[in-house]
Amino acid sequence: MLLKSKKRRLVMPERHKRKHLTSFQMIILGFAGVILLGALLLMLPVSSAERVVTPFDQALFTSTSAVCVTGLVVQDTGSYWSGFGQAVILLLIQTGGLGVVTVAVSVFMLSGRKISLMQRSTMQDAISAPKVGGIVRLTKFILRGTFLIEGIGAVLLLPVFCRDFGIKGIWMSIFHSISAFCNAGFDILGTADNTFVSLSGYAGNFWLNIVIMLLIIIGGIGFLTWDDVYTNKLRFKRYRMQSKIILLTTAILIFVPAIFFFVCDFGQVSIGKRTLLSLFQSVTTRTAGFNTADLSSMTEVGQAIMILLMLMGGSPSSTAGGMKTTTVAVLLLNAFATFRSREDAGAFGRRFDSQVIKNAATIAMLYFVLFFFGGITISVYEGLSLQLCLYEAASAVGTVGLTLGITPGLHILSRLILIVLMYLGRVGGLTLIYAVVSRRNTNAKMPLEKITVG
Repeated sequence: MLLKSKKRRLVMPERHKRKHLTSFQMIILGFAGVILLGALLLMLPVSSAERVVTPFDQALFTSTSAVCVTGLVVQDTGSYWSGFGQAVILLLIQTGGLGVVTVAVSVFMLSGRKISLMQRSTMQDAISAPKVGGIVRLTKFILRGTFLIEGIGAVLLLPVFCRDFGIKGIWMSIFHSISAFCNAGFDILGTADNTFVSLSGYAGNFWLNIVIMLLIIIGGIGFLTWDDVYTNKLRFKRYRMQSKIILLTTAILIFVPAIFFFVCDFGQVSIGKRTLLSLFQSVTTRTAGFNTADLSSMTEVGQAIMILLMLMGGSPSSTAGGMKTTTVAVLLLNAFATFRSREDAGAFGRRFDSQVIKNAATIAMLYFVLFFFGGITISVYEGLSLQLCLYEAASAVGTVGLTLGITPGLHILSRLILIVLMYLGRVGGLTLIYAVVSRRNTNAKMPLEKITVG
């Protein structure tokens, strides 16, 4: 009896052992919590211009789009929402752009509280930092850089918006600077008589186009790339391999599609405006969501290229979404290595770890499955063209926000699908997988047997 009671006492602590949330679970729950809070605030009468209660599904869609920095909307942001509602949306955009965990850790830092090892580890996973060490310094650098760039962007936009809107141009400049830097794509230029206009009225404005494009690109290359550029200045050889890949891939994904758009689309306008239209559509497609052109009038091939660009997205640890430039680069470089019968894939004199290649393939597969499933389901349910629905699905899962005009007219089920796609696209494929499936390392391996592929 004595031995049994001792055994029971030894076992009891195991039964009542507390289970802590993993950093990945905290990230996805944090995003969900902010989305729900934002939806509740947007439902309030004070949030709408007409002082009416906004239906929950519309408020939830808008909040999800803002936190996931997407830009798809069911109500025109400029005409439907009041100043308070627009401020709520902007705060949600800023939180989503920086990342919920980054904002939470920043609050801890400002309050003078010590950052625990668990919080540092969560922060590392949230911004895809290579190591825990120096994470607080990196967080401060991210915050200072973000507010500095957004502030400069707002100042540069002042001459354009103050000329057109007077004193209201100050709010316009702040809103669009933050929205552009966070790759959100929300605009407040719509009116009751002219809704969902985005930046189409400024298609020929050289200054505004350049400022918005620079904000989008800077926000989309990632915080770690900033740190590399800030530390090593123009000494490209000293950059980390990841930063080199991001900068090179970003440049290719901007200029190559822009050349195609210049040749095949926008042929009816002057050379200068045609160049701006081509560059802007190429830049904004990679998760920004603004547009200066009538997207529905573009060729089907042009729209198909935009779908691919939307799925690729921005870069890791950035304000952008999508499956990321590094994912695309790793898969392409691995294919090139296979073509050349090389065992290892790599770039700039460095090779990739095999697990990185597996992760890239998994992420790409996940995004394409979500994209096709979402687009096909919406097409069947709504009875709309498959290409239209695939465009909206790619825009949602890539957290882009570009639309061919069908989102406001979709039924609730289709909107819920887009909400799920936006959420999954923002939290990231691996974050979702690691949050649901516990990672257990084991040395046991199954028996090997060959299978033919290709």
